[in-house]
Amino acid sequence: MTTPALLPLSGRRLPPLNLGASAFPHHRATLRLSEKFILLLILSAFITLCFGAFFFLPDSSKHKRFDLGLEDVLIPHVDTSKGGKNLGGFLIHGQGHDEHRHREEEERLRNKIRADHEKALEEAKEKLKKSRDEIQAEIQTEKNKVVQELKKKDSKPLPPVPLPNLIGINSGEPADPDIREKRNKIKEMMKHAWDNYRQYGWGHNELKPIARKGHSTNIFGNSQMGATIVDALDTLYIMGLHDEFREGQEWIDKNLDFSVNSEVSVFEVNIRFIGGLLAAYYLSGQEVFKIKAVQLAGKLLPAFNTPTGIPWAMVNLKSGVGRNWGWASAGSSILAEFGTLHMEFVHLSYLTGDPVYYNKVMHIRKLLQKMDRPNGLYPNYLNPRTGRWGQHHTSVGGLGDSFYEYLLKAWLMSDKMDTEARKMYDDAIEAIEKHLIRKSNGGLTFIGEWKNGHLERKMGHLTCFAGGMFALGADGSRDDKAGHYLQLGAEIAHTCHESYDRTTLKLGPEAFKFDGGIEAVAVRQNEKYYILRPEVIETYWYMWRFTHDPKYRQWGWEATQAIDKYCRVSGGFSGVKDVYSSSPTYDDVQQSFFLAETLKYLYLLFSNDDLLPLDNWVFNTEAHPLPVLHLANTTLSGNPAYR
Repeated sequence: MTTPALLPLSGRRLPPLNLGASAFPHHRATLRLSEKFILLLILSAFITLCFGAFFFLPDSSKHKRFDLGLEDVLIPHVDTSKGGKNLGGFLIHGQGHDEHRHREEEERLRNKIRADHEKALEEAKEKLKKSRDEIQAEIQTEKNKVVQELKKKDSKPLPPVPLPNLIGINSGEPADPDIREKRNKIKEMMKHAWDNYRQYGWGHNELKPIARKGHSTNIFGNSQMGATIVDALDTLYIMGLHDEFREGQEWIDKNLDFSVNSEVSVFEVNIRFIGGLLAAYYLSGQEVFKIKAVQLAGKLLPAFNTPTGIPWAMVNLKSGVGRNWGWASAGSSILAEFGTLHMEFVHLSYLTGDPVYYNKVMHIRKLLQKMDRPNGLYPNYLNPRTGRWGQHHTSVGGLGDSFYEYLLKAWLMSDKMDTEARKMYDDAIEAIEKHLIRKSNGGLTFIGEWKNGHLERKMGHLTCFAGGMFALGADGSRDDKAGHYLQLGAEIAHTCHESYDRTTLKLGPEAFKFDGGIEAVAVRQNEKYYILRPEVIETYWYMWRFTHDPKYRQWGWEATQAIDKYCRVSGGFSGVKDVYSSSPTYDDVQQSFFLAETLKYLYLLFSNDDLLPLDNWVFNTEAHPLPVLHLANTTLSGNPAYR
């Protein structure tokens, strides 16, 4: 047995004390003493040492000051008329009487130490009579007390900040009974996903709905951080599932702890946890969400400690040590990861008045503005040590996607005041149109990937979000091209719908080709899966908001029915491994983003536009709504972080 790590009062964890045979590798054959005996031996030796040391102390009769926590024997000289003798400005008062008093005090102290010694030995014997589980439980209880004390210290009140003008958080009921019925069906699917997570995976990051147990991946480290709870909160709120929302809030208040020895993805924790907590705070007004978001953000800041200020992909929440993914080109950070922090970090600076978060993301922007871009394109990899691009691979799908999204949304979230972000977005989109967007032989518009000077004619499911992005950015685009970008968004939406419609399950594959006669179809087996992704439905929703073309609701309902038919199991919802198979196998994962994004976008698609109107809310890349910071009704313009 390895003795659990001990927590001293300082809160710093000491290394685990291992007194088993493995602690002495060269003497395993000879050292077989029981661990309890060794613990008792050490404890007895320590107390005996303390007791015995007393007898080696100097005799107080040779020293006129012996501090036992009693009143000092040395007294500043005031008057020599009371029978005392003046020695160097101090009065030695009644020396014979004092020596007698000292002997009594010494005897009393010896008796006290002897009694304490015997009491400690008795307590140690009683402890060692207990089972290992009982001892561990007691140690854990003491550790929990220390952790709670530390939490109280960390929970400093944040400065009061006026909330932005929040519009459209409790509305959206459609008048049409058919649309209302469809919206209620999506709400029922959310309840099915949540209830099963609540029953089988509570506190874990995600759910295995077939095995009916918790699930996690390396993006969350090795700790149970309740990712599904945090990710789902705002969806529960806007659906009116307030009992479930309160369950989640209670868990977060009591159990969400960031002082864990766990290495997490900075990007994923930012968009899911900080984004989810901020959205829950703005929707509900509950301070606990703001406090937790700020605590977590502080744990992410050490990731920015690189020579360039470009953050590491991962950071240990306890030690602050960062590193990059082993598979990333030449030790690089990834564009879509370090470029998808702006929205959340601006809100953190707004809510706290601390410019550190804003400064971190603006430093990244300034660095990117100075760099050369091949063909005007941003490569997906940037080395945080050298500040140089890695492999020249550009994608609007995985590795690149949300960087472009956040340039546009930084502008929107600033009430269209951040013109620098808008210019960067417009420049990037022009280069993407020129080099990556093509039409297939069959007339389908697609976005390829640029690899070392060559266009790969393949589009990922992740890339399908871009249809919604083009529509969202149409208003305010250069040269009166709003109509052009709205049309481009519609063409991408059509292509992505085709990728769904050309499968057996009517669910889209992870990636699809446009080579020769193959169009909008997956070729490789490892690209045929569907893991409950939201990007296609996200684009349907944006296109519906901007055009009200009924086909987007029709396409969204097709996807809803397919998910409910092929992904629903008794224990929740699962991804499928082959969308071209009539009897697919499940991957047995209910992703947290299914509750955060897929079901939220479907619900919004069948809601009225007054629920989270786009003039007032901007959705982060995990579909967490954050309010536009209108300068007229906030103190942002006076906030030094924003200036």
